[in-house]
Amino acid sequence: MQHSDVEPVSDPGAPAPSLPKLARQHLHETVVSHLRQMIVESVFPPGMKLNERELCETMGISRTPLREALKALAAEGLIEIAPNRGASVYKMSHREVWETFEFVSGLEALAGEHACERITPEEVAEIRALHDAMLACREQGDLPGYYNRNQAIHNKISEAARNSVLHQTYLGMNRRLQSLRLKSNIVPEKWDQAIEEHRQMLEALEARDGKRLAAILSKHLLDKRESVMELLADSTGARAVS
Repeated sequence: MQHSDVEPVSDPGAPAPSLPKLARQHLHETVVSHLRQMIVESVFPPGMKLNERELCETMGISRTPLREALKALAAEGLIEIAPNRGASVYKMSHREVWETFEFVSGLEALAGEHACERITPEEVAEIRALHDAMLACREQGDLPGYYNRNQAIHNKISEAARNSVLHQTYLGMNRRLQSLRLKSNIVPEKWDQAIEEHRQMLEALEARDGKRLAAILSKHLLDKRESVMELLADSTGARAVS
């Protein structure tokens, strides 16, 4: 006789056991991660209203975990939830974009300087491997793959600074820029410029030259800002013409 792995419920009238906390948390993180990626890759562009029914059907979930995920993304500043109107992807003003890039450039510069003092050889090797994988994505024209490795490099430099307040602030602010940072590489010349700057970052990191790495990271972010502002200006002009 085969034995079930599930213990029988002694009282047939008792309510079904709730989903274990770990499983619920895993579902929550999965839904948040999926929606965040859709926003970063502009599958859900800025200003787009999110249809809860369609999202539930697409992801095979109920409204409760979806709404919990939307609240988490609202806390990150990626979406906004309006009473009686639901959720939509947050659209930053040009001023917000300008100021946020400026702020994040300072965070990354500070993180780079500290990272050169505190990073381990193993972490440098991981960043080198990510850099090589990033180059392979460029050769294949894989922008999303390139960007994922690109961001992993920036995140690891931030982690290596060994300052949790700095790292968490950076992660929170950078989430608001991710879709824009991805778009800034659409033009091949800009993409290649970003790769050259990453090569310089790795060189400075391997040399443990904190001042140089800080300067490169700051310039890298401000160059991104210029590219993004150009794209936003072009987009505004195109809408005005149409």
